[in-house]
Amino acid sequence: MNIQVKSAPNAADAPWGRFEVEGQDTVPKLFWHQVNARAAKTAFREKTLGIWRATTWTEYGERAKATGLGLVALGLQKGDVVSILAETIPEWLYADMGTMGAGGVTNGIYPTDSAKQVDYILNDSRSKFLFVEDEEQLDKYLDVRDRVPNLAKVIVFDMEGLVDFQDPMVMSFEELLALGRAHDKVHPQEWERMIAASAPEELAILVYTSGTTGPPKGAMLSHRNIIFQLVNADSFIPIVPEGEQLAFLPLCHVAERTFTAFLPLRSGAIANFAESIDTVPENIREVSPHTYFAVPRIWERFYSGIAIRMKEATWVGRAAYQWAIGTGMKVAEARLEGREPGAGLKLAYWLADALVLDNIKRALGLHRVKFAGTGAAPISPDLIKWYRALGIDMREVYGQTENCGLATGMPDKIKLGTVGVAAPQTEVKISPEGEILLKGPHVFMGYLNQPQKTAETIVDGWLHTGDVGYVDNEGYVKITDRMKDIIITAGGKNITPSEFENQLKFSPYVSDAVVIGDKRKFLSCLVMIDYDNVAKYAQDLNVPFTDFASLCRTREVQALIEEEIEKVNKNFARVETIKKFRLIEQQLTAEDDEVTPTMKLKRKFVSEKYKPLIDEMYVEA
Repeated sequence: MNIQVKSAPNAADAPWGRFEVEGQDTVPKLFWHQVNARAAKTAFREKTLGIWRATTWTEYGERAKATGLGLVALGLQKGDVVSILAETIPEWLYADMGTMGAGGVTNGIYPTDSAKQVDYILNDSRSKFLFVEDEEQLDKYLDVRDRVPNLAKVIVFDMEGLVDFQDPMVMSFEELLALGRAHDKVHPQEWERMIAASAPEELAILVYTSGTTGPPKGAMLSHRNIIFQLVNADSFIPIVPEGEQLAFLPLCHVAERTFTAFLPLRSGAIANFAESIDTVPENIREVSPHTYFAVPRIWERFYSGIAIRMKEATWVGRAAYQWAIGTGMKVAEARLEGREPGAGLKLAYWLADALVLDNIKRALGLHRVKFAGTGAAPISPDLIKWYRALGIDMREVYGQTENCGLATGMPDKIKLGTVGVAAPQTEVKISPEGEILLKGPHVFMGYLNQPQKTAETIVDGWLHTGDVGYVDNEGYVKITDRMKDIIITAGGKNITPSEFENQLKFSPYVSDAVVIGDKRKFLSCLVMIDYDNVAKYAQDLNVPFTDFASLCRTREVQALIEEEIEKVNKNFARVETIKKFRLIEQQLTAEDDEVTPTMKLKRKFVSEKYKPLIDEMYVEA
């Protein structure tokens, strides 16, 4: 596939040059080009009645076109915002590409958001249309309908349970498609004209930040931002033409949007839509993807599952695993140090892989992976090394919504503990305060309706990331923490809590953790246990418990977590160790206020909500 990058240094809107993929400079142009070029080839699959069923590029294009023209028939104007409130399903892509093709702006809403959050985002984005997945998501709109006067119509993808529902504001997706097809017959060239009219500097999508420090902000990303990322995608991500992928993270997150919606416009990769987040382990084994990107929590769960299974294995199985993973570690360490393993070690690794490691990779569904990516949150370097010991080429990438995804990535020379080197045409520098700053064609247009926040975030063209770190003498970027998360103890010691938290999350019994200690005499920690693994641990010891809270309160579980914390404490200086801890006695999900939709604990919110529990740890004995 030919990628062309054409310079246009005199273009006022393109100071870095003009960017094109397959000769196309906007998402709609590239999408329609691929629809025509790929035609009968498979675009994606979804599982229906136990069978993976394919959708061709021609079918993908026809449904997206009907969606876009249906919206035009309902009154969509260029620049109007269309919101999508749904899980990761093919209809999300039809609405996405249909909206952009018709000149609209797509905005995703997390399916776990509450009605109150939906109200806020619909009003802040001034959405004119809303797609909802089903009756459950429709109810969120119905709860706030009087507070969202800008909406002209709500379209429902799945009408199950709504057959007798009648509302002038609501229509089915099938009705919209029929309306779009009828519009096309009357205006046969309108779709192509609208696509041709799209321009690189125009707003393409809104991506609302996860709101870890306040209300979500709508980041405005242009077509040029997206196309630039596609041009440089193979800098760190191997492009596997028509390779298999698994789509399961929320499509309103910039990472999943990139891998499932945008990268296939260059690579022709086939997205396989997981049935649900709960079936991901089963679906990944069925798909055996070539490219797999996941947030650290997913990679931690995979590791935890293997770790627990090994504890239950026979002594022969445990011994075989320890030998095999130990051999893998030696190979991984040699290559991380830039050395090629000796012949004897290579032979031992070949045996380890044939007898043990390949079975583990197949059990995880990762035996065909060419690129295993992790990002969107910090990850333990030890966890990356474990995957590399298995023979999985795991690499950490770094970026954020405000730079449309990728900013740095790992080249062939891997440096654990860093997020790699700057992507092409990306400048990285460190501010006097230690903040990582980025500049490049991927820097976003700003925050919708928030000029002051935009001015604070983009200064003289430099994106202020909010991350603290440094660049080493080889150009590798090391992130130490978020600026707002740095702890200054009562003794004046600066502590970056994420390193301790990441090491603790390497434990199969810990789901997440928040280190506390700002203006305090010592560090403490709030811990969220991994319920499945801890519950099994308790059951194996015949420890009685009735629910999540009672499990957290048992003496055995308290001792287990204390032991895990002490293991990590040994890796830190005395002033950086955890002296006391408490367990969060509530099983949190993405629908709880304490966590973001990508399952990161909100440090500020947690510190406020659990203040009595925290203060209890600092009461003088």
